[in-house]
Amino acid sequence: EEDFEIIDKKQLPDAAELRNEEKAKPEEARWSAPILSLARKASENLALSYGSALKSASLVGLVSKPGSSDSPAKTSTRCHTMEERANLMNMMKLSIKILIQSALSLGRTLDSDFPPLQQFFVVLEHCLKHGLKVKKTFIGQNKSFFGPLELVEKLCPEASDIATSVKNLPELKTAVGRGRAWLYLALMQKKLADYLKVLLDHKHLLSEFYEPDALMMEEEGAVIVGLLVGLNVIDANLCLKGEDLDSQVGVIDFSLYLKETQDSDSKQDGGITAVLDQKHYVEELNRHLSCTVADLQSKIDCLEKTNSKLQEELAAATDRIGSLQEEQQQLKQQNELIRERSEKSVEVTKEDTKVELDTYKQSRQGLDEMYSDVWKQLKEEKKIRLELEKELELQIGMKTEMEIAMKLLEKDTHEKQDTLVALRQQLEEVKAINLQMFHKSQNAECSLQQKTEAISSFEGKTNEMMSSMKQMEERLQQAEKARQAAEERCNKMKQELAGRLDSCRQQMAQLDSKCSTLEKELKSEKEQRQTLQKELHQEKDATTLLKTELQQMEGLKKELRKLQDEKQQLKKVREEQDQALQEMGLHLSQSKLKMEDIKEVNKALKGHTWLKDDEATHCKQCKKEFSISRRKHHCRNCGDIFCNSCSSNELALPSYPKPVRVCDNCHTLLLQQCSSNSS
Repeated sequence: EEDFEIIDKKQLPDAAELRNEEKAKPEEARWSAPILSLARKASENLALSYGSALKSASLVGLVSKPGSSDSPAKTSTRCHTMEERANLMNMMKLSIKILIQSALSLGRTLDSDFPPLQQFFVVLEHCLKHGLKVKKTFIGQNKSFFGPLELVEKLCPEASDIATSVKNLPELKTAVGRGRAWLYLALMQKKLADYLKVLLDHKHLLSEFYEPDALMMEEEGAVIVGLLVGLNVIDANLCLKGEDLDSQVGVIDFSLYLKETQDSDSKQDGGITAVLDQKHYVEELNRHLSCTVADLQSKIDCLEKTNSKLQEELAAATDRIGSLQEEQQQLKQQNELIRERSEKSVEVTKEDTKVELDTYKQSRQGLDEMYSDVWKQLKEEKKIRLELEKELELQIGMKTEMEIAMKLLEKDTHEKQDTLVALRQQLEEVKAINLQMFHKSQNAECSLQQKTEAISSFEGKTNEMMSSMKQMEERLQQAEKARQAAEERCNKMKQELAGRLDSCRQQMAQLDSKCSTLEKELKSEKEQRQTLQKELHQEKDATTLLKTELQQMEGLKKELRKLQDEKQQLKKVREEQDQALQEMGLHLSQSKLKMEDIKEVNKALKGHTWLKDDEATHCKQCKKEFSISRRKHHCRNCGDIFCNSCSSNELALPSYPKPVRVCDNCHTLLLQQCSSNSS
């Protein structure tokens, strides 16, 4: 399949205009011939597809009636897309089936030279190209299936290895080649079906690349993904290095999918088949050469455009260089003036700085002497202060010890008071006992003697207790006297320490005032020094700016040299391309001469005659006149000339390895022969 743009009939030139142009420009006819042949093929394919789509739509009942809202063009395009999807899905089924059968019969590991595997990739490429949107860029129209495959890397992180390896291949220069390499690597990983299923799950992303009627956007895409799961049985060993994936032509070979016919045609003479094979090979070569010539012509146009652009850029660059040279001279003059001024200012500033440095050194010596004296006084006063602080700490420690002793004495007095209270209670109890005994003595005289002894003992104990009480009271009086003396000592020590602290504070205030005056003088000197340093930095910045301007001038000179080198390289490339075009023209002229020789040999060997294009003006079957829209086509079996509708069939002939164009009569005859042989 080949993709073409739809062109209005108004835009197509008339036959008379084309003849006039051919007469006026005989030299350009060589290059325009293959382009005109491609245009004829495109118009014939469009007419054929439009007619077949209308026929199928009329049979199914999809053609709109005069009262319906849809136009016949829309219905025909829908029918055409439906037929394309069905045909591609059927071809995919056949290619996968034959690939699996051949792999199981020969062995499950396949190389890239295996024909069924190559045809499988061709059919898959056609399926992915179906319904692709055309993206317009500055270079031209871009239509490649590698764009949707790049989405797999974002949706499935496992596919990142494939994307990186495809990008790192230096041999691939086009998007089509990268897409083919991506398919090869995905098949080797046995994850081609999984990656395409991920794409179909995100159809909102695929809508950016495909039309809504495309195969990947409909149900046929899901069916194809299901069929691809069966390829996990096969082990593919494909080598990407050395293969030219960018320039491969994707043509489906239907001879692999047709049954082999056992007839007597296989026993024909070897000489005739060899001549026919050579003829077909030369035709294919001619077609490839015409394609390459068209590509080279487009490249020449691009190169001429780029050459004109480069010449304009060179002219602009030369103008710019002249202006830059003038600016350079002006800058040099300004630079010299600035240098002279800066040198003069530097000399003046150096003299000023020397005088200021001398004055600063003299003032600094006097200040250093003053500072050393003050520093010595500060050290002596710090020593005195430290001694006073130590004495304060000792007195504070003594005070804390006195407070602890006072607390202990208070505890002892409280304990002794508690013991006195307990003794008094005991005395009261004894008195109560004595009263009871006195009352009992009156009641019982016999027990008086015994109790008198007990009373005497008790009286001795009471005397002892009274004496101990007197001793305790004397001790309490002594403790209170000692406490009063300790408090008087503490008060005296506090008064002495307060006096010493006041004197120390006065001395510290005097020293602080002296230090503040010295610090102010030092700050003023530092400020003067900073101003001098700022002026020096400004002068250094001016010198650095001048140096940078000189470096920029040197960089501009280097750019001039680079532009001149690039101009010479472009001239060399242009000369090489002119030589290549001349060689291609020689090859084309030689191939045309060979074609004419082969046609003469074919006429002599074969019964049918190959009619020339000039001999036939009407179609042999329908008798319609040929025009720009109705092109001439040769039947590869009989050699006569027919229109596109009368020769739309294709069959594989013994002299051609691929299916070729055949007229309706030859098509029916060949099918009858095949059916009779098979029966």
